[in-house]
Amino acid sequence: MNRRSFISSSIAFGAATLLFATSIETEAGAQGDGAAIKKIIRTEEEWRRLLTPEQFYITRQKGTEAPYSSPLNKVKERGTFTCVCCDLPLFSSNTKFDSHTGWPSFWSSISKQNVAEEVDTSLSETRTEVLCARCDAHLGHVFDDGPKPTGLRYCINGLALKFVRKS
Repeated sequence: MNRRSFISSSIAFGAATLLFATSIETEAGAQGDGAAIKKIIRTEEEWRRLLTPEQFYITRQKGTEAPYSSPLNKVKERGTFTCVCCDLPLFSSNTKFDSHTGWPSFWSSISKQNVAEEVDTSLSETRTEVLCARCDAHLGHVFDDGPKPTGLRYCINGLALKFVRKS
């Protein structure tokens, strides 16, 4: 895969100059349609300005929200769940199910290229961490105890997602 890096350059005014001056974008993967995703890398300070303290804790510091605390658990409408940090489409409401675990759960991502997986040994058990492929936001974990047809359960922090209703 062709990978290239460059520092974003644009004429910006006021706070936007500070916000985007050090952002780096790199081609990395696809959005499911064969188009390359541009990797987004920001400084910790930039992420803190863009996110709420709770979103920053979950997505940038690999935190976990309290079970049953996310309003997204109750979302039944049709739409897409995107990354709260970069708006990359991650999960469809068509694959959402109630896992009775307290976190929004999905049996598939929109595209394998939109989510990255890493081994997580931070607890006494080995788990598979799920990250946004564009900005490396921590989303949650994936387990192999989900429903058919995949048998997967993407257990995702609601604070790491935004829901976009299908119109």
